[in-house]
Amino acid sequence: MKFSEMPYERVDHEELKKEFNNLFTNFAKAETGEEQFEAHKYYYHIMKNYETMSTIAMIRHDMNIKEEFYAGEQDYYDTMSPQIDHLINQYMKMVYDSEHRDYLESKIGPVAFKNIELRLKSFDEKLIPLIQKENALSTMYNKLIASANIKFHGEELNISLLRKYLISEDREIRRQAHKKESEFFLSIGEALDEIYDELVKNRTEQAKLLGYDNFVELAYYRMERNCYGQEMVKVFRDQVKEYLVPFAEKLHERRRERIGLSSLSYIDEEVHFKNGNPAPIGTPEQILLAGKEMYTELSSETKDFFHFMMSNELFDVFGRKDKRAGGYQTTIPNYNAPFIFANFNTTSGDVDVMTHECGHAFQAFLVRNEEIREHKEITMETAECHSMSMEFFTRPWMHLFFGERANEYIQMHLEHSVSFIPYGCMVDEFQQIVYENPDMSPQERKDKWMELEKVYRPHLNYENDPFFGTGGRWQKQTHIYNSPFYYIDYCLAMTCALQYKVMMDEDYGKAWNSYLNLCKASASDFFVNTIKTAGLISPFDKDCIKSLVDKLEEIV
Repeated sequence: MKFSEMPYERVDHEELKKEFNNLFTNFAKAETGEEQFEAHKYYYHIMKNYETMSTIAMIRHDMNIKEEFYAGEQDYYDTMSPQIDHLINQYMKMVYDSEHRDYLESKIGPVAFKNIELRLKSFDEKLIPLIQKENALSTMYNKLIASANIKFHGEELNISLLRKYLISEDREIRRQAHKKESEFFLSIGEALDEIYDELVKNRTEQAKLLGYDNFVELAYYRMERNCYGQEMVKVFRDQVKEYLVPFAEKLHERRRERIGLSSLSYIDEEVHFKNGNPAPIGTPEQILLAGKEMYTELSSETKDFFHFMMSNELFDVFGRKDKRAGGYQTTIPNYNAPFIFANFNTTSGDVDVMTHECGHAFQAFLVRNEEIREHKEITMETAECHSMSMEFFTRPWMHLFFGERANEYIQMHLEHSVSFIPYGCMVDEFQQIVYENPDMSPQERKDKWMELEKVYRPHLNYENDPFFGTGGRWQKQTHIYNSPFYYIDYCLAMTCALQYKVMMDEDYGKAWNSYLNLCKASASDFFVNTIKTAGLISPFDKDCIKSLVDKLEEIV
């Protein structure tokens, strides 16, 4: 069914409670594992309908944040969702404590039971008012960012649409555009500080109510870190500091020489060529058509996937003034339909976001008919492996998007991929420091960000910019507000994606088959096991980053 034709009806909270109460009763009176699993299938039914309606409401709200009806629906689900989490937790405890657990585990798998354990550690009914407030604060932040109406070069632009000027080949235009962006963030700076301060205090209070020292431990449970913890992440970040940061700095120095500058400023951070970055040829509509050609040729599976997406209007990727900023992929369960949301802005980022989000959507399409819900509930580092690796697998078709500058795009993408990992680790370490020290002032947080910049991105010069030069850059990173501790997942995944890049240079077919198997494995096993089975080295292996850098040195 086309997205525009999908009916929407608000999920009534009281009716949903009745359905859950029926589930509790049926599960409790089941006398065998088989009967309990049959009751468990009713849980799948309840969740499919709830998630379908709440997801449709979210997408339609994000399409136009000024549309009053779906703004109201989004507020409704912000309030309702933690109450639903409470009902889910009540049921999950019954599953976890079942006397027929062995049979249930044979059906839904040990990963599911580990995730239930983490879920039970991360939620309690007494958190509901705090989570409702947390949701409202995140929505407030998103609306604040989306409110940007920047007048530049005769246009009215939001943050996404300004990007084409931020990476202009004309350095003076870049400088002016960055000044405009800085002015916007300065104008909302006090509100940004207040929202984040409230979020930190809110999340810290949640952690304390559950008996944890700080939010970091709770965040790891919320993110379902089911096979690694803080110490393993620190080992990974330390590897990045020791081996990847110096390599990334070499690439930045090469980039500086290539674009003919005596030194790199923050306004040059995403510029890779003297004549500007490669930009897609053609209109946004033509980019989608080129995507159709690419995925038709890549494999029979990707051909079927892209046709399904196009014929059912499951893309909303064209930039508009009143759209939410950023991009994502989500799934509409009742229709087994992935959906991709983005903001094309006539830069190479349009191709990045399409291949990235198509990686997510393709994986969801491959497992759309999986009957065991838990096998589709992948953790985020695994999900990002699917998306970031797809960015590399589509490289042979970049001429469709960039013409004679395809090789330049490929070079730029690799350089960006390498330099992203230090940035992502910086975001993660920053959040760890903030939540371990929740009483830091807004300025102390900004000072700490600047300290970390010197460790992870020592080449960067903010030229005393009044916003970015005083440690405000992190406030532009939506994940820090909306999805705390998510960002390290991108870094772990990019480490795996770069391994696929090395593998496909040696044998593309072998690499693609490994990737297909990784996608189909979904959440049936733990991340560290799944990537090992796929033939990749765990990012937590003490030699992983050094080995990867050694191989990349030969390529770049």
